[in-house]
Amino acid sequence: MKLCDVVELTDSQVLVAGEDMEREITSGHVCDLLSFVMAHAKAGGAWVTVQTHLNVIAVATLLDLGCVIVPEGIAVEEVSLDKAKDEGVCVLSSPKTAFELCGLLYEAELRENAGQD
Repeated sequence: MKLCDVVELTDSQVLVAGEDMEREITSGHVCDLLSFVMAHAKAGGAWVTVQTHLNVIAVATLLDLGCVIVPEGIAVEEVSLDKAKDEGVCVLSSPKTAFELCGLLYEAELRENAGQD
């Protein structure tokens, strides 16, 4: 599934476009504990989190994640958005809950990689 399709599917607003909106999103992960994300999320994945601080962008960069999706229209810190622009990290904001987002992503094409390390 392409990143641009994830935007449409999740009814997201693109806060930072990242480097490639045609990038293939290959998995999904939802978690707010950064160390757990670092241990389990995969490159090219979509990460759903309510966290909006700078360390989210650092983790997304380190893991080469496809995008960060912030649920429920939670405001993202401006300093985080600036860092995301610098690092080429796509940041999306969706009005949907984290639970809804995970369901949508799972029901789309990302279920084949769900829960696999």
